[in-house]
Amino acid sequence: MSAIVLSHRWLGIAFCLLFAMWFASGIVMHFVPFPSLTEAERFAGLMPVDRGERRISVADAVATSGIVDATRVRLIQRSDGAVYIVSGPSHQRAIRAADGNDASVKSADVALAIAQAHARQREINASHATIVGRADYDQWSVPNGFDRHRPLFRVALGDAAGTEVYVSSSTGEIALDTTRSERGWNLVGSVLHWIYPTILRSNWTLWDRVVWTLSLLALIAAVLGAVLGIVRVRIGKRQISPYRGWHALHHLIGLAATVFVLTWIFSGWLSMDHGRLFSRGQLTPTEAGVVNAAPDWREAPSLDRQPISPAAREAEWFAFNGHVYRRDRVALGGQTLSRRGDALRDGLAGFLDVHEIQALTGRLTVGCGPPSVLPDSDDYPALSTMPGAPVYRSRCDGDLWFDIDGADGNVLQRLDPSRRAYRWLYSALHTLDFPVLLAHPRLRDVVIVSLCTLGLTFSVTGIVIGWRRLRSSLAT
Repeated sequence: MSAIVLSHRWLGIAFCLLFAMWFASGIVMHFVPFPSLTEAERFAGLMPVDRGERRISVADAVATSGIVDATRVRLIQRSDGAVYIVSGPSHQRAIRAADGNDASVKSADVALAIAQAHARQREINASHATIVGRADYDQWSVPNGFDRHRPLFRVALGDAAGTEVYVSSSTGEIALDTTRSERGWNLVGSVLHWIYPTILRSNWTLWDRVVWTLSLLALIAAVLGAVLGIVRVRIGKRQISPYRGWHALHHLIGLAATVFVLTWIFSGWLSMDHGRLFSRGQLTPTEAGVVNAAPDWREAPSLDRQPISPAAREAEWFAFNGHVYRRDRVALGGQTLSRRGDALRDGLAGFLDVHEIQALTGRLTVGCGPPSVLPDSDDYPALSTMPGAPVYRSRCDGDLWFDIDGADGNVLQRLDPSRRAYRWLYSALHTLDFPVLLAHPRLRDVVIVSLCTLGLTFSVTGIVIGWRRLRSSLAT
């Protein structure tokens, strides 16, 4: 028992500040997530596609890009003209639609003009916009999802909200936006909670190992404390705790918060699992070979001949089950969809149908039943990139599920038993996204804030006790 006492004491002293930081920053994160460019913001910033502008064919754009495994091509209108963005599983490249030349952004002036055009579309005053940086990494662009866009031009729009947007040097798209308020709150929210300083997070492997190790040691400290707290309970006496003062507060609050603290620290550690104990939900190489198979882009010219919708702000050609489709994004929640030889389907509700989804999943694995549309209240939620578009779930032999976006054919989730268990052990325990709480968001807010406040109070008692112990040890 003495070994447990000593281990808990010194681990507690080492991690009490970290515990307090996690609980306090967790409250902030619940209300102010890490900055990102939402789909609504991205789409609102797109200019209408100029249907009269001369452009090369999609097949020529793919050939010019040199991306042999290209699976998607998007046409967007930039301030300097129409651009094809050709994408494959591991690479993307921007091609000028008028002549097939490279359309990557090397000039700060071009990046500034793109940012100002984006702001005008979103009705943001950018009359005082200026370039404030060009770098591979800063505090808000460290996530791996920006790797394809580095380096990024950072443009301060000069509006009242202090908005800054990041322009991709590879495609010229707006990849991220932040506001002064988001940046401020996230410095005491996500940056603290995830231990996310730029110098550490820019090296993903190092950050992963550091945070995983710290989380594991914190979990061990919490488990040892729970064992001691339960063992020291006085049963059948007036006083539950044998301690006095701050030690008694620490003991009693710890008993009240034991279940939450243990499950929250455990699930926080699991957030850094990254395939160590559970599957990552990624396609196997064989499955990826089916999903990411490069199509015959000679199908695309027949779709090119169909005029782009007058209201389109983006056109995308994508490969799905060996065929090329084109979708014209005419509204945030609306698109037209066509396939070689087909007419545009269903006006603003053109999505892939059940038969097309089943044709793909039947090639991924055996025993896949008819796909069903995923309800909003599903225990394993998945959302389309386009609001209101259906997500299809196909259940296959071996208890394997695939969730596929009906808007653009992307595989959103691969759920095997391991990944479904991870959903409950991490997401449900850490963010409390249990269906009953998701159905009552205000109640969920109250529960999360109350529990994190309880955990923070518990941590403060540990800080006081730890400081007194350190001061006493140093004095002797």
